[in-house]
Amino acid sequence: MPAPPTMPTIAPSIIASDAGRFAACAEEAFDAGAEWLHVDVMDGHFVPNITVGPDVVEALSSVAHGHEAKLGVHLMIEDPQRYVGAFADAGADVLTVHVEACPHLHRVSEQIRDAGCEVGVALNPATPLGHLEGILPFVDLVLVMSVNPGFSGQSYIAESTAKVQRLRRRLNALGSDAHLEVDGGVQPGNAMELLRAGATVLVAGSSIFGGDQSVAQNIEAFRSALTLEV
Repeated sequence: MPAPPTMPTIAPSIIASDAGRFAACAEEAFDAGAEWLHVDVMDGHFVPNITVGPDVVEALSSVAHGHEAKLGVHLMIEDPQRYVGAFADAGADVLTVHVEACPHLHRVSEQIRDAGCEVGVALNPATPLGHLEGILPFVDLVLVMSVNPGFSGQSYIAESTAKVQRLRRRLNALGSDAHLEVDGGVQPGNAMELLRAGATVLVAGSSIFGGDQSVAQNIEAFRSALTLEV
């Protein structure tokens, strides 16, 4: 399958940064050229971790929108429909919910759009793509989790690449221009593989905010890895 004609968007995952410096870390990412910030919201029930709420999202939205960047909020929570309004009011541009947490997914997607946000849907590594069939024509983004969600720094699940490829074919068949996002274990070493599989947004946490290099150097490593040969 030929690679998409444009570079994918690199979306730094702020939860992997220093929790005491979220705003400053986001500024570093934007100063390095990031155009999209990813925020993971976890409730300790749907996934075994607890992160942030609407107040932190609101603070980060001021930073993101000050740089004319997009703020994507990934709701890894039970009953996400209860919180759509709060996170939309906090400044999210994209709200992504899990198919596993939404028995009435169409209703939730309409709720998200009515709140003024783009609609994202996510599925866990073991969830078959068939669970997306009824919702794909109505979404702006599909997120393939390439680790079991909950914690940063996990290793990429190799089978995810084939899943991304299959999903790309389904989106193309629909004529959909929805973003195809991948999150989990994404690093410069597998970025080109995911680009060729059809991903358009790569979420990266510890590979941007971790290690000995600066955020700018880590983002540049992604750009170098993704440089297409003419």
